[in-house]
Amino acid sequence: MAQAADVAPTVDFSDPQYFFNRELSWLEFNDRVLHEANDSRTPFLERLKFTAIYSSNLDEFFMVRVSGLMDQVSAGIRTKTADGLRPAETLAAIRSHLKPKLQAQHNLFQTELRPQLQEHGVYLLDYAELHAKQQKYLEDYFEKQIFPVLTPLSVDPAHPFPRLSNLSLNLAASVTNPDTKVQKFARIKVPNNLPRFIGLPAELTTGEETIWMGTTLEEVIANHLDFLFPGMEVSGHYLFRITRDADFPVREDDADDLLVAMEEEISKRRLEGFVCRLEIEQSMPPELREGLMQELKVAEEDIYELSGVLNLKDLFFFLSMPLPELKDQPWNALVNPRLKGVDHGEESVFGAIRKGDILLHHPYESFASSVQTFIAHAARDPRVLTIKITLYRTSGDSPIVQSLIAAAENGKQVVALVEIKARFDEQNNIIWARKLEDAGVHVVYGVVGLKTHTKTTLVVRQEGDRLRRYVHIGTGNYNPKTSKLYTDLGILSCRDELGADLTDLFNFLTGYSRQANYRKLLVAPLTLRKRMLQLIDREIEHVEQGQQGRIIAKMNSLVDAEMIQALYRASQAGVQIDLIIRGICCLRPGVPGVSDNIRVLSIIGRFLEHARIFYFTNDGAEEIYMGSADWMPRNLDRRVEAITPVEEPTAVQELKDIIDIMLTDNRHAWELDADGVFTQRTPGADGDSRSTHDLLMARAVKRDQSGTIDSLS
Repeated sequence: MAQAADVAPTVDFSDPQYFFNRELSWLEFNDRVLHEANDSRTPFLERLKFTAIYSSNLDEFFMVRVSGLMDQVSAGIRTKTADGLRPAETLAAIRSHLKPKLQAQHNLFQTELRPQLQEHGVYLLDYAELHAKQQKYLEDYFEKQIFPVLTPLSVDPAHPFPRLSNLSLNLAASVTNPDTKVQKFARIKVPNNLPRFIGLPAELTTGEETIWMGTTLEEVIANHLDFLFPGMEVSGHYLFRITRDADFPVREDDADDLLVAMEEEISKRRLEGFVCRLEIEQSMPPELREGLMQELKVAEEDIYELSGVLNLKDLFFFLSMPLPELKDQPWNALVNPRLKGVDHGEESVFGAIRKGDILLHHPYESFASSVQTFIAHAARDPRVLTIKITLYRTSGDSPIVQSLIAAAENGKQVVALVEIKARFDEQNNIIWARKLEDAGVHVVYGVVGLKTHTKTTLVVRQEGDRLRRYVHIGTGNYNPKTSKLYTDLGILSCRDELGADLTDLFNFLTGYSRQANYRKLLVAPLTLRKRMLQLIDREIEHVEQGQQGRIIAKMNSLVDAEMIQALYRASQAGVQIDLIIRGICCLRPGVPGVSDNIRVLSIIGRFLEHARIFYFTNDGAEEIYMGSADWMPRNLDRRVEAITPVEEPTAVQELKDIIDIMLTDNRHAWELDADGVFTQRTPGADGDSRSTHDLLMARAVKRDQSGTIDSLS
């Protein structure tokens, strides 16, 4: 029987000592990503992938989070966050953390990964390492394929400093007039519409074992600057890269046409945001460095000196090398056992759903044979009258969008809520919104002041003398590409209460409905926060009554102060709490008298953990939920989210199995301590390595072979 902790009830849970800083916690997450690149157990080409992901993540972090802090400092804002840090203090801590980490990342690539590439027949060479024939080939290539694209821009009183686009890679060249001896600065943009890595033809490579040999685009340009500045002396060239503020809020209340307003903001993002980071080669001379600082209005603390190749996110290129033994073993998602009849053409997807709720787990189970099939069948089924869907992010070649267009052409009423405020996917979503509208789909853009983040589909079908509603509620975007990389959950159901709830939710999204109560769904910003707090308090009550209390919550990020304080209260009472948090965690576990009963785990591995699961033991009458929301202020208060209870017994057991596998992971799991330090678990004395993703793939194979959906953990 659990015992309440003997702690004075006067602990101030709002004390900053009980919170980790949001931004620094995110940096710790990204460090765990980089660890996968450092870990020799990770297949070699996957190590390059994680190196690239680390850099890609940082780009967005600077464009949104760092630039936002810089805006606050510029505006004189000194408000402390829950952890007690002011914006300027957080910025200083970010810079202090990042500068050595970035040096370490570049050192890892230059001294370890790049040489190991050569051991596997892949040679990324500096231009000086190439022999004469190879250089001649690249000279010809430069003249024909690169030179016509380049636009060198000089900087002098007649030529003001050029406007540099966000995330652009540039060469700064020092150019001297041999007659006047006047030295000038010129900027050459490294084109982002040409291949970053330029390979040599096979006949110019060395050795039969060579798979690829080449150099970078910037190396080719830098060694042919004489073509750009004939008659001048080029005394030096140095790479630099800028990152701009890219977080432009749209004033929705003032926008006559939200689509047009978003397009205007997207155009600003490329050139108008202030520079929040300047990456430069370490060899850049002081006078050139100072000139860039002045022209770009960059402070010394926002300069990151790096060695070797800049913009390491382009290392994704090397995953295309034909070296399958150096990658993760390919995974082909399997058909959910309940949908095999549909896949074989033996029954309709609607008939399968009528037999009971179907829990989906991607990428272990196929997105194409489940969610895409559900929507495709609805599009062509003559008895389907209406399809309604929320699209937060989708791919450029989305079969789901094509199905919606086909449904509209088939005379069905189709409603698509396209979230054109989905950051960095705005342009893609605008394109699809217009294509859908052109096809006759009724497209709406959500509720003013809120982002629509929920992942839901409602299908209304005529069956005899009644209308039946079929639903899909998920944790991930309707994106076939990310469905192969992200772990997500979904449920297909025809439960009347869920159908009625989604009907009300879509009316809220598309019209002026002020629906505030739902039968089953927990909907943000209306009911989700309040209900989650009630469920936590209920566990406290069970413990106070001498019963057991248990909470397990799996999500991407835990930031919300009110939710964290509720978990602290529960821990004090004696509720046992396990949190599986992939990214940001502002809760401090293991603090005596406050969070003794809270454990925090983060799993970083082959797939990106994206599913959200919430489990409450409820004195044996277990309740388990899944859906689109993390416990962050933006999810609870500023987004439309949907969390659904999972009630079908087999589905409940599946979710519990998934949680149990994660809690026992000793390969990709990291434990967070009270000091904010993450420690990666290691296999026990028996050497048994338990990787969440490996075990769930094996589980899916076993289920596929047995043809059952029984618990197989």
